[in-house]
Amino acid sequence: MTDATVSSASVASPPASETLPARPRLARLFRLQFESVQNAWVLLYPEGMVQLNPSAAEILRRCDGQRSIDAIVEELQALFQVEGIGPQVEALLQEGVRRGWID
Repeated sequence: MTDATVSSASVASPPASETLPARPRLARLFRLQFESVQNAWVLLYPEGMVQLNPSAAEILRRCDGQRSIDAIVEELQALFQVEGIGPQVEALLQEGVRRGWID
């Protein structure tokens, strides 16, 4: 099982040529699901699954193709009562694009 415990220290800066979709959504072959046995959100795909940390799960749960990146950031900042998390959200989304999780 791949561990997707993603922190700002573990996500490298993406190449400048890679752009994020304006309204990110999970790729067609991926499904987000809460696994009660693991007490964690997982990203399921045909070859396996990725266990997500709580922050990654909250970001990916909002990738529905309807919300803009700014809306996702604003929603998470309100939920967690923090400011300035845009770069971390974008870094996780870039990693998701790189891994094929995000369209």
